[in-house]
Amino acid sequence: MDYRIIKAETITDTVKKLFTDCNYFIGDDIMSALKSARDNEESEVGKNVLSQIIENDEIAKAEQIPLCQDTGMAVLFVEYGDKVSVDGDFEDAVREGVRRAYIDGYLRKSVVDDPVFDRLNTKDNTPAIIHTKIVAGDKIKITAGGKGFGSENMSAIKMITPSYGVEGVKDFVLDTVRKAGPNPCPPIVVGVGIGATFERCAQLAKKATFREINTSNPDPRYAELEQELLTKINLMGFGPAGLGGNTTAIGVNIETSPTHIAGMPVAVNICCHAARHKTAEI
Repeated sequence: MDYRIIKAETITDTVKKLFTDCNYFIGDDIMSALKSARDNEESEVGKNVLSQIIENDEIAKAEQIPLCQDTGMAVLFVEYGDKVSVDGDFEDAVREGVRRAYIDGYLRKSVVDDPVFDRLNTKDNTPAIIHTKIVAGDKIKITAGGKGFGSENMSAIKMITPSYGVEGVKDFVLDTVRKAGPNPCPPIVVGVGIGATFERCAQLAKKATFREINTSNPDPRYAELEQELLTKINLMGFGPAGLGGNTTAIGVNIETSPTHIAGMPVAVNICCHAARHKTAEI
């Protein structure tokens, strides 16, 4: 079988650019949603906050500086072609790309080596969180994002049973957002994972936050649920920056997976309006 050889340095260069770009340039989907929210925001304070967020993102783009001081923990979703061979260690190449992005790009280094005791800063924002899926083909597709923890800390997972039904899913999502209140820097993007297992469900929720918010779940039932949840979240009234208004969220994305007959795991991953992610294919 013929394999396509990709140089490790190409992986490193690509990852460096992805993390630099996602921290400097907000996605068109987010910018469009922010502008639409500003036009439809009923609160004058909310309108002002949204205008400041938009101006901030425009300045970050023009001056190529971080659009938020929390440049996040590096998270990557990788689709690795089964006919690809890297001339080196793939994960080492990814880590080096993250390291160069955060050092050369003057991005804040937020990772500590031990979660409980030492908590010493690694000084280069590594290690990264890498989710890899083997797919058919001779290419590598990388979607990278910096996940800030003001919103990450507001996320939750619950192992509910099928008897809860769709109403149980709605209740958990809405309760999680309600408890988060103004803490995750609204307007927010809400990623929802449903199904699979405990750990996979959380991963689905994170992946959902990486999906462009001007898209819908391909299943019309889940697409309808996304819109219903978005409407109900915005009726909570937290508003931009938690100062009141009808724009608490600018998107709800749902990702699902088959699960066990006895379970219906639901995870909610909350992301602030600085929803940073970029994709490249090698």
